[in-house]
Amino acid sequence: MANRSLRGMRIGSHSMETEDGVDFAPRLQANYDCPNGHTIILPFSVEADVPVVWECRCGAEALLRDASRPEVKAGKPPRTHWDMLLERRTVGELQELLDERLDLLRAGKLRRSA
Repeated sequence: MANRSLRGMRIGSHSMETEDGVDFAPRLQANYDCPNGHTIILPFSVEADVPVVWECRCGAEALLRDASRPEVKAGKPPRTHWDMLLERRTVGELQELLDERLDLLRAGKLRRSA
């Protein structure tokens, strides 16, 4: 029985399709130069908007060859917890709440949290 084992294709491991009659989309190669000396070559569709900056594998920003660096956009500074708190309450209201909580804590009506 061991000599008569079935042999066949592994299902799902090999594609039965061929590339005959397939027209691939036209592509272009974009070359990016990293400030650390790396070169990145990426294929893009001819119709795609090629980005001027690409992140290199080392983490630096690689610039598209023969392109100028884009202007840095001015961004908003990140809002802190204190900024968001001041949008809801004034400093006077916060001081009043703090005094109330401290009085309750000193009177023993509140437990200290760890």
